[in-house]
Amino acid sequence: MEYVQPRPSSIVASLYTARDLGVEVAILHGPSGCSFKHARLLEEDGMRVLTTSLGENEFIFGGQGVLERVLRYAETEFSPKRMAVIGTCVSMIIGEDIEAAIEASGVETPTIGVEIHAGFRENIEGVLAVLEPAARAGWISEDELERQRRLLAAANQVERLRGAASQPYIEPSRGDLKHLAACRLLDLARSGKRGVAVLNAKKETAYMFADELCALREACPEAEITYLANLEDRGLPKVRADGERVLAGMQERGLDPELLGSLDEYGENGAAVGERIREIKPDFAFLVGVPHAVPPEYTDGIETISVTNGPRQVAPLKAIGHAMVVVEVDLHPKTLGVREMVESEFGAVLRSMAEGE
Repeated sequence: MEYVQPRPSSIVASLYTARDLGVEVAILHGPSGCSFKHARLLEEDGMRVLTTSLGENEFIFGGQGVLERVLRYAETEFSPKRMAVIGTCVSMIIGEDIEAAIEASGVETPTIGVEIHAGFRENIEGVLAVLEPAARAGWISEDELERQRRLLAAANQVERLRGAASQPYIEPSRGDLKHLAACRLLDLARSGKRGVAVLNAKKETAYMFADELCALREACPEAEITYLANLEDRGLPKVRADGERVLAGMQERGLDPELLGSLDEYGENGAAVGERIREIKPDFAFLVGVPHAVPPEYTDGIETISVTNGPRQVAPLKAIGHAMVVVEVDLHPKTLGVREMVESEFGAVLRSMAEGE
């Protein structure tokens, strides 16, 4: 596929994966502005992100000495349990030996080097670039590495088939108006029809997407709705901790969903969710998180309302038959660094409409 729209960066994917592995300091070996926005957001999530700030001099003569100094500074200043050096386009083009710099620095903190740049078409390359040295360092098992390979391939396939990577260019959209979608969802839930509400979210986005299921139950506690959530206890350290916290938050709000899949299985989880939907035989479905993971044959003939955080995901969801699609535009920044549920805009609309009646 030849894309003419921006796609996620493999360098950024490496940073997020390092965070999920419990890395406390990540060092970007490149110019100071590389991945600046995401570096700042990740600092709010508890991982310090430093840079070697490579400039014209290092472009010519190399930056190994600079990297060694930053590694020693990071160890002395922050006493981290784990560190990772993340490559960039510059460090890869000039041929920096990241592993040699780590060894020469003399740091004793467990540290991995990540050979990555932004020239990959698929951002999952950035994930694997971290997981492979992590497995060699004993941070994860070989079985977990193979599991992650399988999950990444599944997630990538979903994006190619029904996601934002399904076309060279997709017009961004804010989707249906939230109050109209909420009104229809409430009408369906109160009509006596059988429904299913599914959380199939990616990692920390569940802190907000789960709120939408809670809001629906609060608004319609007597409705015949089966709630499903991908909050089983599997995955990298942070992913498992997030799943545990989100489940506890839902239970505190009186919703104890049926568990189906884990937070890193969102891409592979679609068929399992679909089979469960077939067993339930609902009249309507409410899918939040990564709704396009569920193949359309499972929702054919079912009025489906979905919530995504991707403006380029609206058109593909409409194309596979979803009646209404809502976008939580600012979801990702609002869920970075949090450790408890975050109220969603759509959840707030559901609650306000229910209270106003």
